[in-house]
Amino acid sequence: MKKLVGYITCSVPNNNFSVDLALSMKEAGVDILELGVPFSDPVADGPVIEKANQIALENKFSLNDLFEVSSKIAPNMDMLWMGYMNPFYNYGIENFLKKADEFGVNGMIIPDVPFEEAQLIKPLFDKYKKANISFVAPTHSENRIKQIVQNAQKFIYMVAYAGITGSGQQEDLSFIIETVKKYSDTPLYIGFGVDEKTCKEKAKNVDGVIVGSAFVKHLIDDSLSNSEKIDKITKIVREIKEKINE
Repeated sequence: MKKLVGYITCSVPNNNFSVDLALSMKEAGVDILELGVPFSDPVADGPVIEKANQIALENKFSLNDLFEVSSKIAPNMDMLWMGYMNPFYNYGIENFLKKADEFGVNGMIIPDVPFEEAQLIKPLFDKYKKANISFVAPTHSENRIKQIVQNAQKFIYMVAYAGITGSGQQEDLSFIIETVKKYSDTPLYIGFGVDEKTCKEKAKNVDGVIVGSAFVKHLIDDSLSNSEKIDKITKIVREIKEKINE
């Protein structure tokens, strides 16, 4: 059974909604939740997720909101924090890991931390038994992929193209898939540009898909009520989960 990782931005439009949506997504088929930590400069993300980050910050999002939401979601489903290094660094990586341990959050996805810098904080992640998700991209050489994936934990995040989330580009990923599997048994999931239209094709030869913008575009749609947002997003969850496992 191929896995579905779903991303939502925390506290959009509010904390209670984030909890309700996350648990509804689990019921619909999401295996792992990425709970996004709003940040002013989400460099890996496209305009949809960038706007969601902006909305959260305009609504005075704070890390206390993240912790409140996480405390209600993490005991009920497999969950990771996805965010950029600045908030983690300012609060303190170890302080974040202590909170993760307290709530049952299983790790972090920090896309703007290069592999070498991730190694500097690896002992802290190991201390608290939390995963720091590794990224591989089409621009990586075989030696670079080998270096990154040999000790990867939980899953490996394969970036589908060089660019930002949600832009829907395409690249030949056969080399990177073969190389990852040559050096690691850790599950390989593909992200960037995955939605209900592309998921079946993108899921070929990998162990799961990572979906963000396809959900968040409904999260930020002011024409929808909160219940309509949950209905639309869970419908897409069910469709994607079915298609990747056909």
